[in-house]
Amino acid sequence: MALGDQIRSDLDQMVGKPWSIRDGNVVPGTDDVGLYNNDAVKLDAVYLYADLLGSTKLARDFTPQVAGKVIRASLRTASTIIKQHEGEIRSYDGDRVMGIFIGGSKNSNAAKAALQINYAMREIVQPALYAKLPTLEREEFQVRMCVGIASGEAFIARAGVRGSSDLVSIGRAPNVAAKLSDIREAGTYRTYITSQVYNKLSQDAKISGKGADMWEARTAEVGGEKMTIYRSNFWWKV
Repeated sequence: MALGDQIRSDLDQMVGKPWSIRDGNVVPGTDDVGLYNNDAVKLDAVYLYADLLGSTKLARDFTPQVAGKVIRASLRTASTIIKQHEGEIRSYDGDRVMGIFIGGSKNSNAAKAALQINYAMREIVQPALYAKLPTLEREEFQVRMCVGIASGEAFIARAGVRGSSDLVSIGRAPNVAAKLSDIREAGTYRTYITSQVYNKLSQDAKISGKGADMWEARTAEVGGEKMTIYRSNFWWKV
């Protein structure tokens, strides 16, 4: 089959047929979602994106071997923490990882994971990398991740071709979470959540051991939409 004919055939099957959407109570894997039958799983979920800061400097000023170790160490650590808090990893994109949380404690679990990622990057990952890769410390590269969290309804479908198909999450929650992880502010703020997430946090995910609210409200434009978000510079010890 010619390439053009193959593309037209794929589009006819994927675009010409209606979605077959079903409610999900677990985060699906690739094999759980069909491709050509336009299968999709609808979830009420919390999405977390953890994005490595300074990746442009990392690629520009360091060897690929050094950059690769920083990215691997950061993604591995963030993923371990996400899974520890009952999140499911469904996407890696360069120097960013996406976790999906469902269930009754999904908002608090995601927030706690984010605060632990903040701690782990600064207190565990960076010292370990500095000890093995002293050029990072000499060049004053700080190993940090910015985390964005949003909640809401999304549906998960497959994209790609045949054996290389991958899952994609479609909806406002994953889109907003990704945008929040792109925020770069001066200072030590590393975690950003929507008001919907904040309003459903448990007490221990909202208030520090000293009785302070760990989250600060502010108005921001996210993806062209003005909204109330909450930011935090707190950390949660691992």
